[in-house]
Amino acid sequence: MSAAGPQVSHAPVAATTYPVAELERRFYAFAIDRVLTSLLVALAGVGGWFLLDDGWQAVGVAATVMATLWLVLAILVGATGSSPGKSMTGLRVVHHGTGTPIGVGRALLRSTVLALATVPTFALGLVTLAWTAVEDRGRQRRGWHDHLAHSVVVDVRPVDLHVDDVDDSPRHVVNLTAMRLIPAPPVEAATPSRRTTSEQSVRRTLVPPDLQPLPGTQVAQQQAARPVGPQPAVPPHSQPPFQPPPQSQFQPQPQFQPPPQAQFQPPPAPARRSPAEDGRTVVRPKAGVPTGPRWRVTFDNGETFVVEGLALVGRRPEPRSGEQVHHLVPLASADMSVSKTHAQFGPATDGVLVVMDRGSTNGSVLVRQGVTKPLAPGKPATLVEGDTVSFGDRQMTVSRES
Repeated sequence: MSAAGPQVSHAPVAATTYPVAELERRFYAFAIDRVLTSLLVALAGVGGWFLLDDGWQAVGVAATVMATLWLVLAILVGATGSSPGKSMTGLRVVHHGTGTPIGVGRALLRSTVLALATVPTFALGLVTLAWTAVEDRGRQRRGWHDHLAHSVVVDVRPVDLHVDDVDDSPRHVVNLTAMRLIPAPPVEAATPSRRTTSEQSVRRTLVPPDLQPLPGTQVAQQQAARPVGPQPAVPPHSQPPFQPPPQSQFQPQPQFQPPPQAQFQPPPAPARRSPAEDGRTVVRPKAGVPTGPRWRVTFDNGETFVVEGLALVGRRPEPRSGEQVHHLVPLASADMSVSKTHAQFGPATDGVLVVMDRGSTNGSVLVRQGVTKPLAPGKPATLVEGDTVSFGDRQMTVSRES
């Protein structure tokens, strides 16, 4: 940024900074104006009939009121670009090149064409004018009457910009494989139950293989010596008490040890920033920039540089947590129309240059070959050579070096 400070441009704002009005909303504004004027003319005619008691004089009063209202509306449109209907629907008639009011003379010409297309043709002329607006080659919905008056109808309603907060906190890693390998609790051997003399069957208890006694131990020899098959009945009082085998004879298998869970690796810390000699803060990331054409941006204050990575523009731009930024471009704003972190731009993976509004208060506008398009917050747009991007009252021009 130059030491002399930013240069504020006092050029008039382009007309197409606002979006072009839709035909449906323009029809609503036209209908509201015609309904209001028709009611006033009807009231004047009825009042003249009762006061003057003469039909022709009442018609003359109504015609005079109609001409007066037509002249007043034309003067309002020429001087301010607005009318009662346009004010209620948020529209404005401005010059298609400068964005200023079209003047009373052009407004009278435009209103005359609309009046002739309404009454003598039984509204068939309005359909013709609407068709010329739909087929406008400039895609600004300018009808034949707009081309005669050098006018365009724009939508000046305020836009409520809202950007959802993005959670940049790290995500915890869960090792699902280790969770599935947690060993099951050990199975206890069932205690054999006593049988009465009337029962002639023997109940066998299935023990898992890992709990079978080892060969050669005393318990294994005792189990091998037991006869297989029905045993003679023994009175309950003569049976010796059940003696469980000593626990020292069993050698349980070692329990499975699950592998250690993966440790979460925190994201790398953002690159260190260092102030440059020209007053612009530059952050140099570790990773390289995408290969492709070299793009140069030039701001209205004379500052220019080759885009080597992600760039943030605003009054005091600041990166988000963990965001690697290569250029921080502070822009002074005379009317405070530039937000703190207004927008971002940088090369994509395929080498093209993209720009995105970051939910600024006054928005960002892309101008390409005289046609402007407001940038939707959070949606990137591709830039080409010769494009101009407006950040509030500041502008940036894009050029390609290779």
